[in-house]
Amino acid sequence: MYLATTGRRDVPPAPTGARRRVSATVLALGTVSLVTDVSSEMVTAVLPLYLVLGLGLSPLQFGFLDGLFNGATALVRLLGGHAADRGGGHKRVAGLGYALSACSRLGLLLAGGAPGPIAAALAADRLGKGIRTAPRDALITLDSPPDALGRAFGVHRAMDTTGALLGPLAAFAILWATADAYDAVFVVSFCTGLLGVLLLVVLVPGDRAAHRVTGRTAVRPGRVRVRPEEPSPLRLPAVRRVVVAAALLGAATVGDAFLYLLLQERTGLDATWFPFLPLGASAAYLLLAVPAGRLADRLGRRRPFLYGHGALLLALGLLLAPVPGPLRLAGVPVLLGVYYAATDGVLMALAGPLLPPARRAGGLALVQTAQALAKVAAATGFGAAWTLWGPRPALLLAIVALTAALLGAGRLLPREEPGPRTTRKDPT
Repeated sequence: MYLATTGRRDVPPAPTGARRRVSATVLALGTVSLVTDVSSEMVTAVLPLYLVLGLGLSPLQFGFLDGLFNGATALVRLLGGHAADRGGGHKRVAGLGYALSACSRLGLLLAGGAPGPIAAALAADRLGKGIRTAPRDALITLDSPPDALGRAFGVHRAMDTTGALLGPLAAFAILWATADAYDAVFVVSFCTGLLGVLLLVVLVPGDRAAHRVTGRTAVRPGRVRVRPEEPSPLRLPAVRRVVVAAALLGAATVGDAFLYLLLQERTGLDATWFPFLPLGASAAYLLLAVPAGRLADRLGRRRPFLYGHGALLLALGLLLAPVPGPLRLAGVPVLLGVYYAATDGVLMALAGPLLPPARRAGGLALVQTAQALAKVAAATGFGAAWTLWGPRPALLLAIVALTAALLGAGRLLPREEPGPRTTRKDPT
């Protein structure tokens, strides 16, 4: 089994100052993600409102489409990760994904309210996200010391979430200024997405210029190649356990869009203010991403990952509890932000060191794909339960499912993670 560790006696520890910094590549990727998330979250913030309240889709139809969008990324995640590993072209593959997502905004603009073209455009956006995510995250793991992966992902996710925070504000401002003209949101989103692609080309080092940090040795990612003797990710027991745990929890996860629709339904919030609902989650995620990453580096990544899903469980409970509306409006988005801060980058930081460098993008794509496919079933199942039985029984079912998934994942996830804090016992 591949074991990435820099805690051996023959490798001196990295300087303290180095551990306090993230690389220029991580900061550049964070900038690209910030701009791209402004573009994507402008659409995401108004999408449930546009589809359910504007076009009249039922919760079941919306759940099917939401699951389809996430499921469309499954195959391309694997293909994108494999292509990046085989050719060492992490930046090129990620750039293709960013460009596809930007162009999908034109599809929304030209759809004219027809559900079929809208579904195709949104699927193209998710395909682009699927292509770029694993190569981008692999670049972060290959360019950061193993003992600082939590912090590196925390910084990247904080910058990414800044875009998620600004996106809904931009969408609300555009709708207010144009008297609810959704087309204007799509046009601005398209232009912003193109800016993100340009920043990737200009700011992120090329595949032959970027460096990977392994212990204290820099290696060019463009020269990392899959060798026949390197095991497939699924042949590694620890990786298999992470994949199964991620899928189990994903199958019990209620998507953000449903939580916001339920929050509006439970509080009677005016539809005009709907785009503001993600702001609380984004603000909490922004504030907690770096501390959660640093905590994961210090304590291990397993516990924060499980605690984050516990925060999601509390959010579901808050939607059912007999509490005042303002408490729900404040509590649910904040708990959702805690969930993302403790799970998103932490899962990649947990899985990354388990994988050989030349299999890194494909292995991360495997974890992401398992989670995405599970969320397809979760979105469709929750939408069906809401349509057939109503929101309250659907929430109760989701709480039971997530509780069971947490118990199962707690037993599956590796308790000892390879990394700089792992030391081998002297056989004598």
